[in-house]
Amino acid sequence: MFELKIDNAKYWRDCVEAIVNLVDEGSFNISKDGITLKAMDPSGISMVSFNMPAKAFGKFTVEKNAVIGLNLDNLSKVLSRTRDNEALLMKESEGKITLEFVGPSAKRRYKLPLIDVRKNVEKEPNVDFDVSVEVLGEPLKDIIKDASLISTYISFRAAKDQMMISARGDSGELEESHEVDGNVVKKLSAKANADAVFNLEYLENMIKSCPMGNQINVWLKSNEPLKLSYNIGDAQITYFLAPYMES
Repeated sequence: MFELKIDNAKYWRDCVEAIVNLVDEGSFNISKDGITLKAMDPSGISMVSFNMPAKAFGKFTVEKNAVIGLNLDNLSKVLSRTRDNEALLMKESEGKITLEFVGPSAKRRYKLPLIDVRKNVEKEPNVDFDVSVEVLGEPLKDIIKDASLISTYISFRAAKDQMMISARGDSGELEESHEVDGNVVKKLSAKANADAVFNLEYLENMIKSCPMGNQINVWLKSNEPLKLSYNIGDAQITYFLAPYMES
C-alpha cells in the first residue's frame, strides 16, 4: 500500500507526458526512495528510464515496495484534465489506482485498473560513450525541426570542440556546426570522435517535454545507441535510441 501527494498536479502530468511520448504502457516501481520506471517502446528502437525521488512529493507514504502496471496513454489522458491550483493524491487499492484531484473548493476522483505489462526492462544499455555534450533544450529543438524539413533521419558528429549535425533527403541537404560557446553547446567532452545517425521522429518525441530553459545532456559513440537526459523539476528522464544502420 502507498499514498502519495503531489502539491502541483501539473508537475506529475508533465512527467507522465515525457514517458508516454515513447511508450503506451509501463510499470512504476514504488519504494521508500521514490518512483522509477524503465520501458521499451513497442518497436524496440528506444527506451525510457524515469526516476522521481521521494523529496519531489508533498507526501510520500510507502508501507512496502510496489510495482504498478498502467496503461500510460489512459493515465496521460486523465492527467491532461488537470486544472490550475490542484494537488494530486494517488493510492492503490483492490487492483486499481485512485487519482484524486484536490482543488480549492472541489475534488475529482478517477480509478484506473492496474495491468500486467507485456515486458519489463531491468537494465539500461551498457555503452562506454566517447562524447558527452551539454546543450540548451530550446536550440536543440530548433535543430531537430530544421533537420525534419529535409529528412527523417539526422546525423550527429562530435569532435573535441565542435558538434556537427547533418540531414539528407530527396528535397535537399542540411549541415550545421556548433562550437562550445554557451549559446547552444554549453560543454563538450570527447575522448574520441563520434558519428551516428538516428531517427528524427523518435528524437522529437524525446525532447518535446524538456522544460523551457533546461539543458539536455547527450552521450554519443559511433554506431551505438544515443543517450539523452534532462530534468523535470527533481525528476530525471533518460532516453536511449538505437542508431540507424543502412543495410
